[in-house]
Amino acid sequence: MLELELRCAIEAAKEAEKAILTVYSKPFAVEIKDDDSPVTEADKMADEIIRGYLSARFPDDAFLTEESADTPERFSKKRVWIVDPVDGTKEFVSRNGEFATNIALCENGQIVLGVINAPALGVLYFAVKGEGAYRLNPDGTEQRLHVDARTEQLRVMRSISFFRPAEESYLAKNKIHFLGEPTPVGAALKFAALAEGRADFFIRLSPSTKEWDVAAGDLLVKEAGGFMCQPSGADFTYNRKDVYNRNGYVMGNKLQPWMLDF
Repeated sequence: MLELELRCAIEAAKEAEKAILTVYSKPFAVEIKDDDSPVTEADKMADEIIRGYLSARFPDDAFLTEESADTPERFSKKRVWIVDPVDGTKEFVSRNGEFATNIALCENGQIVLGVINAPALGVLYFAVKGEGAYRLNPDGTEQRLHVDARTEQLRVMRSISFFRPAEESYLAKNKIHFLGEPTPVGAALKFAALAEGRADFFIRLSPSTKEWDVAAGDLLVKEAGGFMCQPSGADFTYNRKDVYNRNGYVMGNKLQPWMLDF
């Protein structure tokens, strides 16, 4: 199921990786967009590469991407590719390696395929709905992913660049459940760390993330046996008119009541 779509999504991510790393390897300019977020030549080139690669192979599908103009066309399509060409541009600019390319396929409001590629780390993650979550290693081998089974002494993550007072307060209130201090993790690599059992919990309470930040990771975590939801406990739907995740999100290895106690 979706074998062609998965192969093409991985190939598109790898083609974009070449352009991303070329820019990353030399001095580059940084622009500030209207929403006060940074953008570089890498974001724009990767967006063009991914859109071009996938649209040539799936001409009936629509796109929702961070670096392209949004149009109402996507609401009339059964399938929509949701793409963040460089997730974690602040991390890209600071050259800490913690950025990713996110590609998700949405069908009737649900994510059915997700790819997260980490160009600077040489590793790619993918999931297909109902078929599990996997890591694709540099040598071409695949490893199935599973969240850790622990229910206490959870290893908690926080954002590197977007750790807000509300999140800090929540983690402090629930510190009895956590092992040590939160580990800073960039961009969609938080989903990967959770899916492969290296971390157990993450919360985002600010309204700044958008569909392309979380769509691929949502499926990766769930296919690895974890959960991701809105702070209300409701699952996300995708290809919405309002692309912002207005209330943030919560994800972990196993949903427990205290995790949604705000």
